[in-house]
Amino acid sequence: MKHAVVIGSGPAGLMAAEVMAQAGISVTLCDAKPSVGRKFLMAGKSGLNLTKEEPESAFHAAYTDTTTWLAPMLKAFGPDEVQTWAQGLGQEMFTGTTGRVFPKTMKASPLLRAWLARLNDLGVTINTRWRWTGWAGASLAFDTPQGAQTITPDATILALGGASWKRLGSDGAWYPVLLEKGLRLRPFAPANAGLSIKWTDFMDKHLGTALKSIALSSGPYSSRGEAVLSRHGLEGGGIYSVSRGVREGHPLVLDLMPDLTVQAIAQKLSKPRGKATLTSHIRKSLKLDAAKIALLQEMAMPLPSAPAHLASVIKALPVRHGGLRPMDEAISTAGGIAQAAVDDALMIKALPNTYAVGEMLDWEAPTGGYLITACLATGAWAGRHAAARLNT
Repeated sequence: MKHAVVIGSGPAGLMAAEVMAQAGISVTLCDAKPSVGRKFLMAGKSGLNLTKEEPESAFHAAYTDTTTWLAPMLKAFGPDEVQTWAQGLGQEMFTGTTGRVFPKTMKASPLLRAWLARLNDLGVTINTRWRWTGWAGASLAFDTPQGAQTITPDATILALGGASWKRLGSDGAWYPVLLEKGLRLRPFAPANAGLSIKWTDFMDKHLGTALKSIALSSGPYSSRGEAVLSRHGLEGGGIYSVSRGVREGHPLVLDLMPDLTVQAIAQKLSKPRGKATLTSHIRKSLKLDAAKIALLQEMAMPLPSAPAHLASVIKALPVRHGGLRPMDEAISTAGGIAQAAVDDALMIKALPNTYAVGEMLDWEAPTGGYLITACLATGAWAGRHAAARLNT
C-alpha cells in the first residue's frame, strides 16, 4: 500500500487526507498542535459559515485575480459539493437570507468530531505535537515529544496555512523552509483584516457598537455590510471585504446612508433647524443613530452646515486611519506559494510528489464561506491527484 503524509490539520489537510484514504492510500496526518482543526473550530465560534449559495459566476468572481487558477477546483468541489459532504457527516444545513450556508447547529465541533471519526474508520493515523521542520535527505523531519522523527512517504501534502493566528497553528514557519528549496513565494500580507484607528476620548462611549446598513469602498473594492467600532479601530465583515483596497494604498470611504441619494439627504437637512444644534438637527432629520453621528464628527469636524455639503460628507465620509491591524489578527493572509510554483494538480514543480493546498497558496477571497470552500476544494483536488498518481 502506498503511503502519504499530510502536514497540517485545517480543512484543506483533513480533506486531502479523507480523499486519499478513500482511494486506498495509507495516510498519516501530522500537526504541530496538541489537537487538530484549531483554526477551523475558531472560525465556527460565531457560526460556521461553510460556503455560499449564489450564481457560479458571482461565487468564482469573489476570488480576486485567481479565478482561472481556482475555477476547476471550485467546479469540482464547490458550494453544492460542500453541502453534500457536510450532510454526509450528519450535519443538517440551512441557507441564510444573504446566501451564506451554515450547519443548523451553527458550530464547528459536531462536524469536526464526525469528520475525525470518518478518518479513523478510514485508517488515517493522526500524530499531534509533531512539528515539521523540513527535510532530512529524502525524508520529512519532525520535532516530536519523543524527539526527532523522520518519515519517508510516497507523497506529501503540505497544508500548513498562512501566517495569521499563530496561536492556532498558522504561523508561516514553513515559508523560509520552502524558500531555501527555490520556490517562487509571494510575501505574506493581511487579508480580511480590521482597520487601526486611534480614537479620541469622544468615541469611548460608542466603542463596541455596530454600524449597520452602511456601504464601504476602497479603490476598486466595495461592500454593503456592517462594521464594529472596536477599541483598536474598525472590525467586521464590511471592513474585511474592502481591506485589500486599504492594503494597496487606496483611501477608505464610508457611505452612512447608502439607500438615499445626496439630493434626498440634502432635502431632509433643508428642513427648518430652529434653535437646535447641528448634531440634534442631523439626528432628527435623518434618523441617524448616535454611533454614526459620532463617527461623522470624529472624521469630519467641523461639519459643514450647508445641507448639500453635509449630505456629500455623509455619503462619502473619508476615514482617517493607521492602516490595517497586524497580520496575526487578520482572518486570513494573502501571499504564499505562487501559482507558477505548482502544476495543475497543485504538485510543487521543484518537489515531485509534494503538493500544497489551502492558505499556503497565493489566493485571496472575502469571508462569507469563500475561504473554507476554497480550502476544502484545494485539499480535495490535490488529494485526488496525488492518489491517482500513486495508484497508477
